[in-house]
Amino acid sequence: MNSEPGLLPVGPSVGWNVVHLFCRLRASNDERAGSPDGTQWRAGEVLEAIERARKSDHQIVTAAMIGHKADLCVLGLGPDLSVLRSLQTDLRQAGLEVVDSYVSLTEISEYASGVPEEMKQARLYPVLPPDGMPAFCFYPMSKRRSPGAENWYRLPYDDRLKLMHAHGAVGREFRGRVLQLVTGSTGLDDYEWGVTLFGVHPDDLKDCVYRMRFDEGSAVYAEFGPFYTGIVGDAEDVLHRLGVA
Repeated sequence: MNSEPGLLPVGPSVGWNVVHLFCRLRASNDERAGSPDGTQWRAGEVLEAIERARKSDHQIVTAAMIGHKADLCVLGLGPDLSVLRSLQTDLRQAGLEVVDSYVSLTEISEYASGVPEEMKQARLYPVLPPDGMPAFCFYPMSKRRSPGAENWYRLPYDDRLKLMHAHGAVGREFRGRVLQLVTGSTGLDDYEWGVTLFGVHPDDLKDCVYRMRFDEGSAVYAEFGPFYTGIVGDAEDVLHRLGVA
């Protein structure tokens, strides 16, 4: 692990830190700007920021976002939170405005303790992005705590385990079409999990989320936050899509 100079590494005892940074291009009046909107010269600085994080043993995934919520997603994951903090600072100084973000950790769910060791390692230390899956979406979610019957945390463990196994069975129907990364954020961000989906086609993501909402674990107990959708690519290609490289 290559931590930032002068900073002690900060990370979980098991697994990795994860941050989703949703950014918007910010215009500049700087005379160095190489294009009318003031963003062209910043492309090189964004690429340098990403490369610095990668050289510090962190994975960086970039996606050109669709819609008004953001222009760019920079997904960083790795062992040292200070590296991800520096990445965020470097992107801001390169002319990007972080308009939304999500902080979480890779984890092994309490309902997945019996999975093979290989699967556990893939969840704790994933290799991203997956090949051949350029469609991307992210959303946060929590389990309901309603005072009445819809309180996930009042259910006995065996009942929750049964519901989660049924939920997982639906997800496995999309193996080869969708890769799912579920990261834990209880105590770290506004929801309890962050869900990142990579798909072969955009409708693979749509079909997967639609189908999974019908199982009881989601239909009765799930609450969803905002969805972000984009196209995964190399950083240079993503910036080219944004018209700044």
